[in-house]
Amino acid sequence: MSELNEKYDILVIGGGPGGYVSAIRASQLGFKVGVIEKENLGGVCLNWGCIPTKALLRSSEVKHLLDNSKSFGFSISNYKVNFEEIIKRSRSVAKSLSSGVEHLMKKNKIKVHNGIAKIIDSNKNNKVVEVVGFGNKTYKLHSKFLIVATGATSKNLPFVSSDGINILDYRSAMTPKALPESLVVVGSGAIGSEFASFYNDLGCNVTIIEAQNKILPNEDDEISSFVQKSFQKRGIVIHTNCELVKVENKDESVQSEIKVGDKKIKLNSSKLLLAVGIEPSINNLGLDAFKIEMEKGFIKTNDRMETSESGIYAIGDVTNGPWLAHKASHEGILCVDGIKGLKTHKINKENIPGCTYSRPQIASIGLTEKKALELKYDIKVGRFPFVGNGKAIALGESEGFIKTIFDKKTGEFLGAHLVGPEVTELIQGFAIAKKLETTEEDLMETIFPHPTLSEAMHESVLDAYDRVIHY
Repeated sequence: MSELNEKYDILVIGGGPGGYVSAIRASQLGFKVGVIEKENLGGVCLNWGCIPTKALLRSSEVKHLLDNSKSFGFSISNYKVNFEEIIKRSRSVAKSLSSGVEHLMKKNKIKVHNGIAKIIDSNKNNKVVEVVGFGNKTYKLHSKFLIVATGATSKNLPFVSSDGINILDYRSAMTPKALPESLVVVGSGAIGSEFASFYNDLGCNVTIIEAQNKILPNEDDEISSFVQKSFQKRGIVIHTNCELVKVENKDESVQSEIKVGDKKIKLNSSKLLLAVGIEPSINNLGLDAFKIEMEKGFIKTNDRMETSESGIYAIGDVTNGPWLAHKASHEGILCVDGIKGLKTHKINKENIPGCTYSRPQIASIGLTEKKALELKYDIKVGRFPFVGNGKAIALGESEGFIKTIFDKKTGEFLGAHLVGPEVTELIQGFAIAKKLETTEEDLMETIFPHPTLSEAMHESVLDAYDRVIHY
């Protein structure tokens, strides 16, 4: 083992959205910063998640437009889907952005160590990390503070694991050699729903199985119901309230069995995708040797992202949810600002927007109607369909609606739930409103531009107070 004569103020383990943003912010504040990354900068989100999946979904959106070109005045027929090129474009997008992060590291004078990290010592002013680099070269790095940002991996089931061939996880689902004839998706959260939408649009026969009583379990009931009907109209088969009890991985197919009540249903498919959640990437990190408190399998932190071991911090998917890249990045900035002694704020999870990039798109923030009622709020609810929005009709994308929820007594804006065209872009308006503690009066008095999809946001608020104009 060789020992590098390198000591840092802050050492970040993991170069994903949380890790590299933490490092950049630390450099801005004058800290000497190092990053340890075992694969590619950008982490799962940039290389295998957020970005390349959106590239795939963009290709499926283009196919949807081609299939409906006649309604826009074009006659396009006999076009071919080049699945290999679709995958190639997605990987190219990921590679380009990863290179961009490398540039940012150099620009901010951040040293990147490629290798696998293990924390081997934790004193008050000196944390020691052992790094196994390329060629099994092993060395030590020293730092006053450590930030653990190692992310998460997809979860397997006790009786079935991904093999990357017939049984897929999110990584292997992005790089198959050919478009499967049929696909069973286990789990209908954001990952499962996005892949189901993508493969269905490209012509694959898709079946979704979900243990809970609705798809997209974390969304408002009306949103989930709407998307389920939309998916089924497209030919996606959906089983809810069911249990996957058996999976047989054959040479060229997967035979599954689900239990719905007392009834057993057998499913045969080319591939099966496991989208049943994630687990933190903390194995062999050395946390067991220290006083790192865990919570439901994830690292527990305080409001400053510090663990129970002084000087060791954790951000992103290794901590409790929601497991979102933008949450990880925000936590990284708060974490470093706190180390610097700057004023920080507590993250309110109700102010974190969530997005699903399926067709139709889904976005939400704050309380669902069900949750608001459980918390004993007396509420007013507004709804506005995109079929009443001129821009949506002009785009040929009038499927969906916007739902807003307010406290009847105070006018407090409690939540918004959107499904339809470009709602993953629209949600930022409600995110700002939520952060600024906007009331119904503020939103109703805001002038929205015309013609835009955002007008539907305004009309939804107006509807909550019986003032809707265009529907």
